Amino acid sequence: MYGTSEAAHLAESALDLQLDVSFAGSIQRESEDVCDVIPGSMSLPVLQKEGDIVLGGLFSLHDMVLEPSVSFQSVPMPTQCTRFNFRTFRWMQTMIFAIEEINRHGTLLPNITLGYKIYDSCSTPHQALKAAMELMGSTKEAGGQAEVTRRCLGTVPVVIGDGGSTQSLVVARFLGVFYVPQVSYFSSCACLSDKKEFPAFLRTMPSDFFQVDALAQLVKHFGWTWVGVIAGDDAYGRGGANIFAEEVRRQGACVALHEIIPRIHTQRKISDIISKIRSSRAKVILLFAVEHDAEALFDGALRNDLTGIQWLASEAWSTAAVLSTQKKYHKILHGSMGFAIRRADIPGLQDFLLRLDPSKTDYDRNPFLLPFWEEVFQCHFGVLHYGHENSTKSKPSCTGTEDLRSVENIYSDVSQLRISYNVYKTVYAIAHALKAMRDCENGKGPFDHNVCPDINNAESWQLLHYLKQINYFTTFGDEIKFDKNGDPAAVYDLVNWQLNSNGEMQYVTIGKFDETTVAGQLDIQHGNIAWNGNLTEVPLSVCSSICPPGTRKAIKLNFPICCHDCVVCTAGEISNQTDAIECVRCLPEFWSNDERTECIPKQVDYLSFTGTLGIALVAISLFGSFCTSVVVFIFSRHRNTPIVKANNSGLSFLLLFSLTLCFLCSLTFIGEPTQWSCMLRHTAFGITFVLCISCVLGKTIVVLIAFRATLPGSNVMKWFGPAQQKAIIASCTLAQVIICTVWLVVAPPSPQRLMPRESAVVILLCEEGSAVAFALVLGYIGLLACLCLLLAFLARKLPDNFNEARLITFSMLIFCAVWVAFVPAYISSPGKYSTLTEVFAILASSYGLLGCIFAPKCYIILRRPEKNTKRFLMSKASGKI
Repeated sequence: MYGTSEAAHLAESALDLQLDVSFAGSIQRESEDVCDVIPGSMSLPVLQKEGDIVLGGLFSLHDMVLEPSVSFQSVPMPTQCTRFNFRTFRWMQTMIFAIEEINRHGTLLPNITLGYKIYDSCSTPHQALKAAMELMGSTKEAGGQAEVTRRCLGTVPVVIGDGGSTQSLVVARFLGVFYVPQVSYFSSCACLSDKKEFPAFLRTMPSDFFQVDALAQLVKHFGWTWVGVIAGDDAYGRGGANIFAEEVRRQGACVALHEIIPRIHTQRKISDIISKIRSSRAKVILLFAVEHDAEALFDGALRNDLTGIQWLASEAWSTAAVLSTQKKYHKILHGSMGFAIRRADIPGLQDFLLRLDPSKTDYDRNPFLLPFWEEVFQCHFGVLHYGHENSTKSKPSCTGTEDLRSVENIYSDVSQLRISYNVYKTVYAIAHALKAMRDCENGKGPFDHNVCPDINNAESWQLLHYLKQINYFTTFGDEIKFDKNGDPAAVYDLVNWQLNSNGEMQYVTIGKFDETTVAGQLDIQHGNIAWNGNLTEVPLSVCSSICPPGTRKAIKLNFPICCHDCVVCTAGEISNQTDAIECVRCLPEFWSNDERTECIPKQVDYLSFTGTLGIALVAISLFGSFCTSVVVFIFSRHRNTPIVKANNSGLSFLLLFSLTLCFLCSLTFIGEPTQWSCMLRHTAFGITFVLCISCVLGKTIVVLIAFRATLPGSNVMKWFGPAQQKAIIASCTLAQVIICTVWLVVAPPSPQRLMPRESAVVILLCEEGSAVAFALVLGYIGLLACLCLLLAFLARKLPDNFNEARLITFSMLIFCAVWVAFVPAYISSPGKYSTLTEVFAILASSYGLLGCIFAPKCYIILRRPEKNTKRFLMSKASGKI
């Protein structure tokens, strides 16, 4: 087999040779009766039948050529072709059947008889080129003249074939020079769609581009990401495999290995390929090769006991009976699948195939019949003929009366007419083009000056025009037309190799690919699939293990993209499918579950009554309120004692009441924030603390004024009586009430949901609304506290009977220290801990006031009643004065 570059070289050489031959023929016209197309070579065997219009045909009736040793000292021996192919012989017979059917019916081309001229290309470019050149060169007599003239010209207006893409590349370049249309029935190489290189090439076989697209979709459909590719060393195999490799990479899969089956099938090279298949660990292998290359590879697989591979077949061998009928391949090919072109049942074809009779056929008329007959019945006729092998001498003689119906082989099997159907469609496509040419009306022709061609003397390029324009439906309902590249619409059957109850391999259609549909090109019936190794599930072919939900693929360095590690999704992200490329982040109000497979609502977090912190704060708050109530009770029981009277019992009870409110207002900070609770907690806190500090401030002022009132001639006390004290407290508290009222009207505190992406909780908080208002509330409390601290500090050295100033000083120091520390702690505390900080500050400062101011007095009242006398207080005061 030859690649594209060699094909081009052969075609160019052939063109030069054709020109040389034409020149030589013009010199020898008068002396020779025959125009030799290939000087010095023997004419090739040809199967032909005369007709008004003769169709050329190229078929690879043999699979290979034995090239003779050429010494150039004697006439070279004719080319010897070996390994007769029954399948291709059926294709050739189908062409003859279609031609005879058209001639017999006479409705398509009335009064016109089609003939044929068929050559064997022997599956090699050289032989195909020789046959094409013979189709293009012959003699023709100019009748009606006294002197007969002969000239070299083409005797066929169109060529059907060849089968292999490599042969068609060579022939298409050669025929394209003369614009002789070539219609192939089996050449699928995508390269042949290039009309700049192959202007006269058309085909009824879909381009490999569509087949590769279907195969890539198949690989993607079953989730195979680690696929091997093996190709034959020809234009068909290399071109198709390269396109497939590019397509699967584009879809995100990887090619585990890409190997070429050598032209010469040595065991060592085949074994090397098998070894590479094993080392690649790929479980799905696409074999893009013709059937005899596939057979060589599978023979190597059997020798090396390679099993467990899910083989994907290109259409060249997806229905190859030479493989499916041999039971030795069943173990490795059972479950194989691939795309095959549409099939049809052609009425009357089988009877036509079985009517061959060598006893009634002259060898010169059908040079291919004897080698076919000898191969079928393993006998020989005892005469040298085309395809004759010396080994046939040991075989029995053929009688010519053997019955083809008694033999079951690929030739007579018409259950899978796919390529044969292509040949059938090709013949009818040419007939329809000839019909369109014949039906052309004068003055309405497609050529210059609206001229219609003369069908009896039509040029090949004119027939090419009509071929490109055909559009008809076959009797089987298939539409036949060519696109701008000369390609038909691609419709494939997905076939699966399955063993029936008799142990025979059969092709079961499990799906379809239709490139003409807009969506859903690949349709698969999963329930009908049989997998290699009798697996019940889709075989796995990956470089790395499948990443389960909750993980993502992480690419390994220096490895193909399909080789990866599985990494667990980070918190807050999920993947709910296998082999996820990346994890998906949950919405802000959701969080990933422990398995990282779904997003669940985040837990709502706030300072609740049921939490440990909430319970502790409630207990501390209630305990503070209880302690305050106990102090109130003690002071009430001993309100007529000197120590209670000396410390302004009215302000003391008002201070105790405000402290109770301070303890209780901390409870408003606990629980789920709502609109009302947020407004209440901040305003209640601000007003109760101002009331509390105002009472302390009043007591401090009273202490200082009382000391000055004891001086001779001082009447200051009358300006700071009970009414004035109440006015001071009311005015200070009223200012805070005004601030809070404005705050609530302009920008009130409101509940806020904080949803940090890095956290599994939704934090419920009370947002201040106005930071300025909140700062004014705190600042006003701080201002009163500082003023109270200053006055208490000035009164700290008054006589012992007025020593409450010291207690106020200590309480104010604690109060100021707590709230100075509160500001940075509140700003830096996250979430509910900012609320916790504020509650702690309220309780700590409240306990400081209660403990420093009232605890010493309660101690004297309860434990040292001897000091709770007027005399003791007055005597102590006198001593100090």
